[in-house]
Amino acid sequence: MSDYILEVKGLKKYFKTPRGRLHAVDDVSFSIERGKTLGIVGESGCGKSTTGRTILRLTEPTAGEILFEGRDITKLSKGEMRRLRKDMQIIFQDPFSSLDPRKTISQIISEPIEIHHLYSDQKQTLARVSELMEVVGLSRRLINTYPHELDGGRRQRVGIARALALNPKFIVCDEPVSALDVSIQAQILNLLKTLQNELGLTYIFITHDLSVVHHFSDDIAVMYLGRLVEKAPAEQLFRNPVHPYTRALLSAIPVADLKHKPERIILKGEITSPINLPDECRFSARCNEVQEACRTKDPPLIEVEPQHFVACCRACEFCRQD
Repeated sequence: MSDYILEVKGLKKYFKTPRGRLHAVDDVSFSIERGKTLGIVGESGCGKSTTGRTILRLTEPTAGEILFEGRDITKLSKGEMRRLRKDMQIIFQDPFSSLDPRKTISQIISEPIEIHHLYSDQKQTLARVSELMEVVGLSRRLINTYPHELDGGRRQRVGIARALALNPKFIVCDEPVSALDVSIQAQILNLLKTLQNELGLTYIFITHDLSVVHHFSDDIAVMYLGRLVEKAPAEQLFRNPVHPYTRALLSAIPVADLKHKPERIILKGEITSPINLPDECRFSARCNEVQEACRTKDPPLIEVEPQHFVACCRACEFCRQD
């Protein structure tokens, strides 16, 4: 069996608008090793959440392949995809709107169990619910409460318990801590990491917080206007960022040591419209190091050093010189 649990090849998701095609996800390719975490970062609207939802086929892809354990799930029927849902789950960004306010915590967690008919006995289902609540750190006394009676941290724990109900292998974490207080964020991140170590889970961790993704992810992919512009192991990306957009993002991370504060890179210009994109670098309108070549083609993602991929005209020139 391959070491990669997920391989995404040329994934595209376009939306029709009155003005033309909106390129939400455009020719994205990557792979994730079993038991590892890929962090996807970028500013709002870059397509990172759409990428996660498209991988799970919550949103149908326009083109590309999504290989889960070697099987192209884009070709599966609705029935086959439904059976595969047991192995692929998602934790949503907003822990309140993602929970049904009319159902108790017990009903919310047990819903996927009942849909997939894991147990024929109600006592077994309730036992599994109690077990999941204990795993995610929820008190047994909360089993009959409703989402509005819980704080944000506990609501997100309910969402995590629901995602774990079917014993999945792969989970998309769609900004799971962005709506929480900082102290609660740390608790949820620690819980997710503990679950990964104990259950062998594989994550896609979507966020806009680079300081969080640095410590949580094994590899990091940076997105800009629907495309990956850089991908590398976490430590490597922070040690040697190549793409101008990545360097600008890293320079914006707050640091406590004012004496060694890195120089802030200020991006100028307007974000290119994602509708009917021209064949040029999508970052060229805001790049401080733009060249003429950037205006003539959209650079491909190339490997500039082992496991380090960059989509930049300057990176292409560097490789040709080698």
